[in-house]
Amino acid sequence: MATRSLPAARRPAPKEMTFAWEGRDRTGKVVRGEMRATGQAVVQTTLRRQGISVSKVTKRRTKRGRKISDKDITLFTRQLATMMKAGVPLLQSFDIVARGTNNASVSKLFTDIRSDVETGTSLSQAFRKYPLYFDSLFCNLVGAGEQAGILDDLLDRLALYKEKMLAIKGKIKSALFYPVAVLIVAFIVVAVIMLFVVPAFKDVFSSFGADLPGPTLMVIAISDFFVEYWYLIFGGLGGLFYFLLQAWRRSPKVQMVVDRMMLKLPIFGSVVEKATIARWLRTLSTMFAAGVPLVEALDSVGGASGNYVYLTATKKIQQEVSTGTALTVAMQNAQVFPNMVLQMSSIGEESGSLDSMLGKAADIFEREVDEAVESLSSLLEPLIMVVLGTLIGGLVVAMYLPIFKLGQVV
Repeated sequence: MATRSLPAARRPAPKEMTFAWEGRDRTGKVVRGEMRATGQAVVQTTLRRQGISVSKVTKRRTKRGRKISDKDITLFTRQLATMMKAGVPLLQSFDIVARGTNNASVSKLFTDIRSDVETGTSLSQAFRKYPLYFDSLFCNLVGAGEQAGILDDLLDRLALYKEKMLAIKGKIKSALFYPVAVLIVAFIVVAVIMLFVVPAFKDVFSSFGADLPGPTLMVIAISDFFVEYWYLIFGGLGGLFYFLLQAWRRSPKVQMVVDRMMLKLPIFGSVVEKATIARWLRTLSTMFAAGVPLVEALDSVGGASGNYVYLTATKKIQQEVSTGTALTVAMQNAQVFPNMVLQMSSIGEESGSLDSMLGKAADIFEREVDEAVESLSSLLEPLIMVVLGTLIGGLVVAMYLPIFKLGQVV
């Protein structure tokens, strides 16, 4: 009985695997590398066409790697820029980076990109297949470098840009991590006291047969609420956090509200605003210096700022610049930039050195972020200690008040 073959559109695509190979080139030199293919025969055929006499092909085991982070992409960009400046061929550079990482996910990503480049795809197009790791700014700069024949210089500039962005994000996270971590620990400590410690004191106080002080009664009432509805409290907080997170990810209106609130926070707002402006200036300076037209550069600048308020302002600036308005005038109309940035932008436009002036302005704001984070750390430590001391100390005093009064009576 004849079996009907599946239509070509419905046939599953052959599964590709990673193979490690070893052989000799036309000069007799031993060469090694990795290749993703559907089988060993494909690897041998491909290498034979390249003039390589294959002596060994082995399938590599695929390991589940960690999630690919911004730090991994930044390190890859720096390594690729360094090797290309040293004259290492592009494909060999990808081999070195892929073998040099301990993260299997990173190794697979770079091996896949290498395979695309090896088949004739441009480097920028190969990067565009992975928008989760390489944004439009990254791909546009690489494409500009390929067209101008200065890919090594553009990669070096891109590596410097990503290193500075990673440093700014790290400083913001370190400034926010400490108070958030302390608040979480404080909530856990208070919950433990309310669920386990206060009920034990309540049993002791019930044997006194005397009226309890007001602070003690209030703490016992809160403890009773915790004991009876603990699942609603923890579940409600977890559900509220998840709901807000999903709303922030999916709703532009929620993002706008949250980002506006972040800029107006009493203590952290100034740091967030300076970091956002620094990212905005650094991105525009990098793209303009790479030869990307101003209107096209503004496409990537707003998203790179990391704040929806500045994203909206950048779209407005882009519309005005596209109609012939000067960049400084459009930035002034957006009303989100300080006077110092506007003045330096104006000087840059008049002198024809806009990228340099924007870069210097970014340096100034990055230094201000560093100083603000250091001052925040010195300010928050005693402030948090006072808050925690008042909270925990108040609970302890409220629970020991009946014991003090009992001692006075005796």
